[in-house]
Amino acid sequence: MSARQPTTYDVVGIGFGPSNLALSISLEEHHANIVTDPITSVFFERQPRFGWHRGMLLPAATMQISFLKDLVTFRNPTSRFSFVAFLHAQGRLAQFVNRKDFYPTRQEFHQYLEWAAEQMVGTVSYGSSVTAVRLPEGRSGQEADHLEVEVRDAATEQVRRVGARNIVISTGLVATLPDGASRNEHVWHSSEFLYRYGQADLRELKSVAVVGAGQSAAEITRFFHDNLPDAQVHAILPSYGYSVADDTPFANQIFDTEAIEDYYYGGQSTRDAFWRYHRNTNYGVVDVADIRGLYQIQYDEAVSGVKRLHYHPLTRVQGVEERDGRGRALLKSLNRPAPYELDVDAIVFATGYAQLDPSTLLGDLDRHCLRDASGRHQVTRDYRLVTTDDLPFGIYLQGGTEHTHGLTSALLSNIAVRSGEIADSVVHRRAKSELLAIAG
Repeated sequence: MSARQPTTYDVVGIGFGPSNLALSISLEEHHANIVTDPITSVFFERQPRFGWHRGMLLPAATMQISFLKDLVTFRNPTSRFSFVAFLHAQGRLAQFVNRKDFYPTRQEFHQYLEWAAEQMVGTVSYGSSVTAVRLPEGRSGQEADHLEVEVRDAATEQVRRVGARNIVISTGLVATLPDGASRNEHVWHSSEFLYRYGQADLRELKSVAVVGAGQSAAEITRFFHDNLPDAQVHAILPSYGYSVADDTPFANQIFDTEAIEDYYYGGQSTRDAFWRYHRNTNYGVVDVADIRGLYQIQYDEAVSGVKRLHYHPLTRVQGVEERDGRGRALLKSLNRPAPYELDVDAIVFATGYAQLDPSTLLGDLDRHCLRDASGRHQVTRDYRLVTTDDLPFGIYLQGGTEHTHGLTSALLSNIAVRSGEIADSVVHRRAKSELLAIAG
């Protein structure tokens, strides 16, 4: 594929995590319904192979969603890409049913995603980073019939260009650390936990700390305590304790398509109510079983008199520095008048992620994207950026739409329906364009 003669696709996907994997499957299934001139697509992924939160595939950690909320079932229950089809292919369907549990382990769900990705290998180019999206040189949006996507191959450093009538950005979230902390040998982010843990000399991990009060923080705290029997484990919590995730039936309705409709078309008071009352379905909360397990450890240590698990409630990290070959964290507790120090061999920040922001990738194209009064991108119901009339191409987002579609809009719970809505939008927009061309 030469830079001078780019191949043009109906859809170019940027990133190939679960969201764009689900989209590729949706487009594939659209092909069966479009006999002539099917939708063409290609996806670019900077990782050398498919992977989803590999750094947090802790043993026995379970998903927080039902197996039915897979890549396809809520959109197409008969799809050959369902989790049930995966279990059947692996010869484990009966055994899974015998568990009487809706929630697979995270490792098994990752196996499912890899299985699905292997079947779509013809549509994705791994080790490929999209470095720019622009209009073809010398052409305005009204003159061009495609966007130009620049892709760099990690192995060869060669750059190629492909044309896109629509792009779908799904580059994932960016791990965040608080001010005063930066990654190094002693400072880790939860997203890379298993990699860092696997590289560490476990004999030297005598004192470890975990910062955060969400699901990842709780899981890593328990993992440290179980796997480092000689280490002191410190849990640094901004709250007084862990808060339970609300997964009750009425609360779970906010993950339904109808709830996204209510959020998108509701007023600001409606949107505020969603966040105020139901943030605890996903953000900064922990499964009740994990909370009970950690509390039981605390109680058992009180009974035995041998304490290894230490809680620092209402406490934040103000900075981390290296001192005498170890990390030294400066902590500020609301319960203490002055900051205090904690020496650790590793400190893990389970402090979350920043939302996807397409501005950097879009470059000059971003000036064609309209924003609301708060400076956020305007997004249509079908997850497409609202653009000026002189940029007729579709720029879709899989992520970064919480302000328009709600607190669950980018989660796995909505992945099947969301990818189907984007695929439908691409198909309908192309059909409309073709009709206008014929009428013109």
